[in-house]
Amino acid sequence: MQEQSKIVVLSSLYLAPVEYYAALFRAESALLEVNDHYQKQSYRNRCHIGGANGMLSLSIPVEKPPTEKGSMKDVRIANHGNWQHLHWNAILSAYGSTPYFQYYEDDFRPFYEKKNVFLHDFNEQLRRLVCRLIGIETEIKYTGSYIQQPAEQFADLRETIHPKRTSNYQSAPYYQVFDDKQGFMNNLSIIDLLFNMGNESRLYL
Repeated sequence: MQEQSKIVVLSSLYLAPVEYYAALFRAESALLEVNDHYQKQSYRNRCHIGGANGMLSLSIPVEKPPTEKGSMKDVRIANHGNWQHLHWNAILSAYGSTPYFQYYEDDFRPFYEKKNVFLHDFNEQLRRLVCRLIGIETEIKYTGSYIQQPAEQFADLRETIHPKRTSNYQSAPYYQVFDDKQGFMNNLSIIDLLFNMGNESRLYL
């Protein structure tokens, strides 16, 4: 079992990987950084899901920030390219035959039907939904300004959980609908765990 952190500092991510929710679940409280600079090719606007042909990356298009170092909380979603339709179809294709997709489908589908303005707001609404469904009750506060140097008691994971960095996190293997073809795919988006394992998801965090 992983050691519990007192306070964890996390970024705003789109359907974040399992390790993000494992850290959140094990923390006494959490700080969500909303004043960091937006980073391209990060989990802030993308997630990884597991399909019949392996891992698939889903990316939300965003508008170019007005300044080069635009704050994450001000990043706007670019509603072009029919990305919501594409993401939902990919999720449906990957998880439509999983044991619990039908239980959660009505919770997630509306996110891919309504227009959203800010990326952080969209990410945060999904995070709250996931926490409610899994039963993660860790208190979360938002940063008032960017935290340059977190205090010693903080576990700073803002830059640790990143698709371009090798993660040391290893989830306890759980059932995945395509594991007979692909083998176990580690640390995918939290929806992979949720749709495959349902209310037992928290046992794997």
